[in-house]
Amino acid sequence: MDCTRKYYAMKIAGLNRALELFPINENLQIAAFIMFNDTEVTEAAAAELLAKVPEYDVIVTAECKGIPLAYEMARQAKKPYIVARKKPKLYMRDIISTEADSITTAGVQSLCIGSNDVEIIRGKKVLIADDVISSGGSLLAVEALVKAAGGIVAGKAAVLAEGDAAERKDIIFLEKLPLFDRNGEPL
Repeated sequence: MDCTRKYYAMKIAGLNRALELFPINENLQIAAFIMFNDTEVTEAAAAELLAKVPEYDVIVTAECKGIPLAYEMARQAKKPYIVARKKPKLYMRDIISTEADSITTAGVQSLCIGSNDVEIIRGKKVLIADDVISSGGSLLAVEALVKAAGGIVAGKAAVLAEGDAAERKDIIFLEKLPLFDRNGEPL
């Protein structure tokens, strides 16, 4: 590890990890949890979350960082998953879209699904899954898409709940992740 960088050490799904701190403004930093290259944590976290979530038929996640988790949960449970895309794709018909404001994304982003996804969601119990829930902006956007598609939100799950999200009673998560002040001290 680079000695000039600051890290937050934590246990995630029974595995020790060091998350690098990154400033999001002059007074606040976050610890970056990135599942893309960590198959060990992805597999372990998926198994632990599956043991905690209510019954569901399909998983939905927002494009991008929640994809490895949604895939692995779907693989382990042998159930389908859907990715709400950031932009419409040529193969998508009758698009439903909403906007999300996330702490880790600069500006407002769109999320959308097409009629093929709607057919999978309609009338089904949907588990919304993500890597981290912080402000809840992405979660609200995915929830709006699920409802617009005629799905029933069965649960909302994440590996980590960041900051005030850890106090929410409507989400299932494995570990609390603090926010940090400008000096890297947990808030």
